[in-house]
Amino acid sequence: MTTDSANDATASTAADRAADGAADPAGRSVGRAEDPANRTGEKAAGMADFREAVVAWDAGRSGGADGGVDGAGERARVLARQLPVRTAVLLEGPSDAAAVEALAARRGRDLAAEGVCVLPMGGAMSIARFAALLGPAGLGLRLTGLCDEAERGYYERGLERAGVALPDQEFYVCAADLEDELIRALGVLRVEELVRAEGDLRSLQTFQRQPAQQGRPAPQQLRRFFGTKKGRKIHYGRALTEALTSGRAPAPLEDLLAAL
Repeated sequence: MTTDSANDATASTAADRAADGAADPAGRSVGRAEDPANRTGEKAAGMADFREAVVAWDAGRSGGADGGVDGAGERARVLARQLPVRTAVLLEGPSDAAAVEALAARRGRDLAAEGVCVLPMGGAMSIARFAALLGPAGLGLRLTGLCDEAERGYYERGLERAGVALPDQEFYVCAADLEDELIRALGVLRVEELVRAEGDLRSLQTFQRQPAQQGRPAPQQLRRFFGTKKGRKIHYGRALTEALTSGRAPAPLEDLLAAL
């Protein structure tokens, strides 16, 4: 073997060791440095598993599923310790969750890595059940979230029934709902520009021509339009939030993120 060939072989072997986990002179394995992206992905996957376990736990306790109640509850407890989970953000639906996660990402926040679980409950009427599972009487997590003004009294009564001390748990109130807050923050013209960019302008215009929409203010038309197709409300919860300029996030959303 020529000197150049020997040098090439040595370099190749060194590269292989660097890629696969080399051995130091004493023969100990030297693994590659952990990829932060992998760690982030693991945290996100773990938090998704926790969220799924909590939803299954709630479904079993409320009669929505047969069996598996103890297993789901125990899995939620184990994951809460392992991850760990310190805060649960209770939200009415997945469009609210999409908006919270989108704003966190824009601010460079990794909520899963911070031990924060963003949890859509499937409706405001679920607040007492989820607060009982996750709050002081359950997993002992800090609880926070968003609610609509019309649901405020229901939230207060539900949290009280679950043994949650209201002064210690902050829930931020939207005037009508989060979509309304986002539309007002962006303005109707900007929202319509986004609808056009998403390829939904013709559908919006068809919707606006319906007799039930005649005379209805444009912000209300937009809110109702977002709920007319499965997945659209979630999509625009994220899209509207991502379109916010610096400092223009609705106060309830901004205050929630600042409190996490």
